[in-house]
Formats: sequence, structure tokens, C-alpha cells
Amino acid sequence: MKNILILAIFTLFGCSNAEKWQSDKSIKKIKVKTIDNGDYTSYERLVINHRDSMSALFYSGSNGVLPKEAISPSGKLNYYEPNEAYRVRAIFTPIVDGSVFKMETSTDRLPEYKRYGTLSFSIDSQEVSLTLYQNVEDTSYLFLPFRDLTNGVESYGAGRYLDFKPEDLENPIVDFNYCYNPYCSYNSNYSCPIPPIENHLKVSIPAGEKKWH
Repeated sequence: MKNILILAIFTLFGCSNAEKWQSDKSIKKIKVKTIDNGDYTSYERLVINHRDSMSALFYSGSNGVLPKEAISPSGKLNYYEPNEAYRVRAIFTPIVDGSVFKMETSTDRLPEYKRYGTLSFSIDSQEVSLTLYQNVEDTSYLFLPFRDLTNGVESYGAGRYLDFKPEDLENPIVDFNYCYNPYCSYNSNYSCPIPPIENHLKVSIPAGEKKWH
């Protein structure tokens, strides 16, 4: 789930598509200076280096998501401090013959997803469960959109996302330090899935990406 540096191919393609971060050959590779600070654990350094790469991708204009006036060599996306307490082991339960449905988005686009399974875990002493959705067009991509009590306060109001692959479910870990905002949180020209109500958590997840502005 950490390897999500894939590029959005065109506007309104959909924020949750598995190819949204796929690099185009015309895009220049970005060199990112990684940190090596003794004040951070090795896990925290991995998280921060990933975030620096994401900031470079967005603020260089390489993925074309941010409005042109926002492009800046010193720009940074907004994140909570890395917190390993929000990296939790989960139990995956497949949904047999899961239904295919049209997921609501921020526009009138209705992409099809299949209810693939659930991830159950404990966080802040509460037992919770989130549903994974399989992209009908790309079955190797598993999508986990969710909302929590930080939305609209510190994080983006409509919710945030995590990505998985089928092989991640052999020993599933839900790491909210890597959750990210949909493209439409930066640019209204994008169409982004809205987390279904079954993935609305009644707990706060102060981890991962905060709202952009």
C-alpha cells in the first residue's frame, strides 16, 4: 500500500483508479532528498520520506493535479505527525459473491466496484471494520475509502483513501499514516468516489494526510 506513486492520466478519470499515479514517459523524474534524522525511528523516516516524495510530485506540477498558481518548489502537503499507533494489524474476511454496485462520486460519474471483503481491527480500544472494494476494471486494485471524526475539522471533509493489493491481505496491516486525500480536494475538475456509509468510522483517525487548505 506504500507504493502508490502512480500518475492520474486525465481529468475526471476518477481519483480511485489503480492507474491514477502511473508515470507518463513525458514526465520528468523527480529527485527527492530523503531524511536521515536520529530523532526519528526507522519507521517514521520511511513515512516522512514517502510524504516528501508525494509533496514533490504534487508541487512540481508533474501529476497536473494542483492548480498552476499553487505550484511551488518549496510546497508541502499537510500531514499529521507519523504515529505507529495508527498502524494496526487486521483480520481480513472475504465477502463471498460480493455485490457489484455503482459508487457515488463528487460528480455524476458512477464507477463500478465489487464488495471484496472486510478488514477488522482494534484502534483506540474500539473494535471497527472497514470494507474493501475491488475495481471492476482492474481487479488487482483494492480500494478502501473511509471517513472518520477528523473529517471537516482537520482532514478533508469528504473522506480519505487507502489502497491495497490482493497480496497485502495475506498478513493485512492497515496503516493510516499513509492515507491520502482524493484529487478533488485539490482541484474541483476531478471526480472522486465518496466513501460509502458502511466505511464511516465513529472514531477519530489523527493520522495520514490533513486537508490541503
